[in-house]
Amino acid sequence: MTEELQWEIEALLAKQAITEVIHGYCNAADRRDYEKMRSYYHEDAIDDHGGFFKGLAMDFIDKLPEIQEPMEILHHNVTTVNIKLDHNDGTKAEGEVYVLAFHKMKNPDGPMDLLIGGRYFDKYEKREGLWKFSHRAVVADWVNVHNPSQVDLQHPVIDGSLIGVPGKGDPSYAFFSLFKRGER
Repeated sequence: MTEELQWEIEALLAKQAITEVIHGYCNAADRRDYEKMRSYYHEDAIDDHGGFFKGLAMDFIDKLPEIQEPMEILHHNVTTVNIKLDHNDGTKAEGEVYVLAFHKMKNPDGPMDLLIGGRYFDKYEKREGLWKFSHRAVVADWVNVHNPSQVDLQHPVIDGSLIGVPGKGDPSYAFFSLFKRGER
């Protein structure tokens, strides 16, 4: 096997592992699984969520219950994922990740909907065999607000459907046996 082919295989494996970190983060955010979310960041990682928080990611996760308290529904959808590996090192990478993040939020006048189209600017490092975030910054490209909310979980078209909820009450935890709360 040539060195170039070996690098390409290692790059594919690294990109897959990083992609799983990206998607796992979204699942942890939406399910409010803070233990799981911690597993995607290095202890000294930085998180920049704009007006919500800027600082150590572990401190951000500590504040998430308070930040997410008015959010009745969270739904992060990753679309375009661009990952570049440091060819010289093999343990560092950067990513620009497009995201659509829906939030149904409590408001004094009743619930409102907030849909954000944005990107994550990420830096990843592989330490002790695991790829994790070393720095994540959130960029908003556009925002769509509906006040009052247009979400209707009582509509007859979804009658009898499972309904997602934050936390352990989400139907995914009863359905799956391989996905565990708090684990990658």
